[in-house]
Amino acid sequence: MSPFVTVIAFSGTRRMPTAVGVCLLSFAAFWVAQRAAHVSMIDLLVYRAEGATVRAGGDLYALRTTHARLPTTYPPFAALLFTPLTLLDTAALRLLGTVGNLALLVLFVRLSLRLVGHPRAESVWWVSAAAVWCEPVWTTLRYGQVNLALAVLVLWDLTRRGADRWAGVGIGLAAAVKLTPALFAVFLLAAGITARVRDGGGARHLRHARGAAGVFAAATLLAAVLLPRDSWRFWTRALFQTGRVGHAEDTANQALRGVLARLLHVPDPGAGWAVLAAVTAVCGLAVAVRAELGGRHAWAVTACAVTALLVSPVSWSHHWVWCVPAVLLLWTGAERRTAAAVALVFCSYALWWVPHGQGRPELRQNSLELTLSALYAVAGCVYLVLARRSGRAVTPSRTSRTA
Repeated sequence: MSPFVTVIAFSGTRRMPTAVGVCLLSFAAFWVAQRAAHVSMIDLLVYRAEGATVRAGGDLYALRTTHARLPTTYPPFAALLFTPLTLLDTAALRLLGTVGNLALLVLFVRLSLRLVGHPRAESVWWVSAAAVWCEPVWTTLRYGQVNLALAVLVLWDLTRRGADRWAGVGIGLAAAVKLTPALFAVFLLAAGITARVRDGGGARHLRHARGAAGVFAAATLLAAVLLPRDSWRFWTRALFQTGRVGHAEDTANQALRGVLARLLHVPDPGAGWAVLAAVTAVCGLAVAVRAELGGRHAWAVTACAVTALLVSPVSWSHHWVWCVPAVLLLWTGAERRTAAAVALVFCSYALWWVPHGQGRPELRQNSLELTLSALYAVAGCVYLVLARRSGRAVTPSRTSRTA
């Protein structure tokens, strides 16, 4: 081995322990900060209550639990997965929720770096050390949410290298737990159909979409067999009761519906939001499909994720953990100023600077407050514009044309 190669190898081995050490220190500081803030991990407690209701044979969608009297909002399949949580007491549950989400963050960052074509091992730890402090990740851990787990399932599915028999498993499972990831299956279907019409290709995308649909259907059917009453109630009633999730105008709701409710000072923006969401869904999916068939897979995946967040009736701030791969893609794509600006938005916690809480003050916001409480949605719309612009100078790859 030449002296030059020896020096490079040695410096590489030195960088990895440093990166891991900095990440662990950041996680430790995060842990202390969360304990000092007396985080409740209230959503994790709701998940455990759902699991307990399933085990007791109770009415899942009549459940109201914790001091906030929170209801069940996920499909019945999710409650089946939550049943093991009933084996833990509150302290152990919170410990597991924190450690598990930190581990999922590292995996999410690793998959995000793979997506954007920057799979250097030490980068995983550096990025994780910083990403844990952005508001969507902080709030995910604060509430004990499942966002990182679902995002990992989707990204694993869309960055996987292996046999086709696994295609769609991650997306299907994620959609069975929470419906929003189903838009990734719609994206794959649209990409496959477009490629088929354009040049007879698209077989890979169509197989992927069928796999996701099949896994989703199997999981949903399993829940229907084991929880027939709850399944009937969810798919015929609870699914359409968007008010169960919370007030549309809540500052934490960074979907277009929340922005429109605050802008119009109404608790329900009604048909106006439905039209806006439909147009955004079509445009966002068109951007994602165009990017996918143009060989820009990372732009396609992140554009689809942003579209799902914008058009969902409720996208709480912690759902926006997809800001991590979006910022990484901008950074590695020489859009560093834009990446820094987007990172600042998601690390500023600005949406919490406005009046919120009891009394529904979000319905009386002034211009500055409206701007601050719409930052995530605005950033998402800007990102879709950038995703479309990114393809102007790109020639579709042979692989994408023949897939």
